[in-house]
Amino acid sequence: MLISTKGRYVTRMLLDIAQHQGDGYVSMKSIAERQGMSKKYLEQFTAQLAKAGMIEIRRGNQGGYRLLGDPAHITLADILHLTEGSMHAVACLEHSPNRCEKCGSCITLPAWEGLDKAIDDYLTSVTLQSLLDGAAQRISDCPCDE
Repeated sequence: MLISTKGRYVTRMLLDIAQHQGDGYVSMKSIAERQGMSKKYLEQFTAQLAKAGMIEIRRGNQGGYRLLGDPAHITLADILHLTEGSMHAVACLEHSPNRCEKCGSCITLPAWEGLDKAIDDYLTSVTLQSLLDGAAQRISDCPCDE
C-alpha cells in the first residue's frame, strides 16, 4: 500500500480548511498558497469531496470551501478510502468473500488480514482534529522559539 500524492494533498487541503474556516469559507487560492500546492491540482478533487459530503462549495466573491462535518469525526480512513480506493495490503482481500483459489489453504492469509485490520484501525483512529491538536502540541513543545 502506497498513499498517492492525491491522498496526501487532499488530507492537507482538508486540514487547512479545518484550521482556517472559522465561521466562513476558505478560498482555494489561500489554501494553495499556504500549502505550496497547485490550485488547479487541488480543484480537481473538490467535486468528489463535495459529493461525498465532506465539504461544501460556495461560488462567488465570498465563496470558497468549508467542512460539512466536525474535524473530530473526519478520519484518515474516510479520506483515503475516498481518494485511494482499495487500502488492502494484498489483492486477494479486495473482495468479500475472498475469491482467491488458495484462500482455504493459504498459510499467510491471516497475516495479511491482520495487517489490513491494523491499518484500518489506525486510519480510523486518526481524525483531522487529532492531527491539528498534535500539530499545536508539537509547535508549543518546540524549543526553537526560546
